[in-house]
Amino acid sequence: MSDIQGASVTTDSLTAIISKVDRAERINSDEALKLFESAPIHELGRMASAARFRHNPEQDVTYIIDRNINYTNVCNVYCKFCAFYRTEKHDDHYTLTFAEISEKIEEAITLGATRILLQGGHNVKLDINYYERMFRHIKTNHVIRNHALGPPEICHIAGVSDLSVGEVLDRLIDAGLDSMPGGGAEILTDATRDRISPIKCSADEWMDVMRECHERKLPTTATMMLGVGEALFERIEHIGRIRDLQDETGGFTSFIAWTFQPGNTALEKKIPETDSMDYLRTLAIARIYLDNVEHIQLSYVTQGPQIGQLSLNYGADDFGSTMIEENVVSAAGTDYIMGEKEMRRLISEAGFTPRLRDDSYEAFPPKDTLRQVTELEPSAA
Repeated sequence: MSDIQGASVTTDSLTAIISKVDRAERINSDEALKLFESAPIHELGRMASAARFRHNPEQDVTYIIDRNINYTNVCNVYCKFCAFYRTEKHDDHYTLTFAEISEKIEEAITLGATRILLQGGHNVKLDINYYERMFRHIKTNHVIRNHALGPPEICHIAGVSDLSVGEVLDRLIDAGLDSMPGGGAEILTDATRDRISPIKCSADEWMDVMRECHERKLPTTATMMLGVGEALFERIEHIGRIRDLQDETGGFTSFIAWTFQPGNTALEKKIPETDSMDYLRTLAIARIYLDNVEHIQLSYVTQGPQIGQLSLNYGADDFGSTMIEENVVSAAGTDYIMGEKEMRRLISEAGFTPRLRDDSYEAFPPKDTLRQVTELEPSAA
């Protein structure tokens, strides 16, 4: 990637860049930053929508039914943006038993879930043997996809288990890891990571874990948490790193951006909450710039249902999950959770066709089959 910090003085005119996007030509980092800084938001929406339909030409907007299970809140990396973590000195710290995890999975399955998203803190008492036992317990007792962990957790497990990242991934895949979320990316520049999460894995380490996942044909998502005081050029660098790795491996199924929620965090009084227009600009730029990632997922969990609908006109083609359970964002005081009926209604009212999907973004049932939807009862507990 080029040095994009000075992209605002590029000699390319904004009109020329917009014309390039309209011709479906790849733009570089300088051009992406120029669009970010200068293009009217309605123009970004128009270009992002056109890019969305190049990737996904039908009116379908997909979603998935799954449950976020946070198996432990004990964590020793103390990220300044996190309101969820606890230490063992806190009265409310926990690590779920396998029986408790099974109970949550069975409840999710009865509500139509085909996947669990399993993530937790960096608990030094949990090594590779714990995760192997947990994954095997899940696969032995439940028919469910295991979308689990993330690069920081993989680095943590490797450290406490005295193993390489590759060895950890091989053992976890053998035990029942089906795919990996892109959690822990935050902003993939060390300047910002050193400021908000200095103990967590570096940007390069995050990328290296993802590369090793893709080499093993383990699909992953990519994420970005914006609004932690980063510069716009850092967002472009972050998205560019995702694009570069996707060129190399093709292993990312989707990109998801969400906004930092400052409530109850160490940054609460230091960084204002990111507004929705900034979120929509970022979403649109991601769809335009990430020309090799098929799906862009919106974040109604941080933005609310109305901005979620609007996001469908700024490049998003996936509404995300019904979130039967969500603990991390809600710990910061944001609690947008919805059932399947509500999600389908919002998609339809925005002029799109709601389609239930699986973990691989395959939509089902057949389009000529009407799905009988029962209202989910999501929980923040």
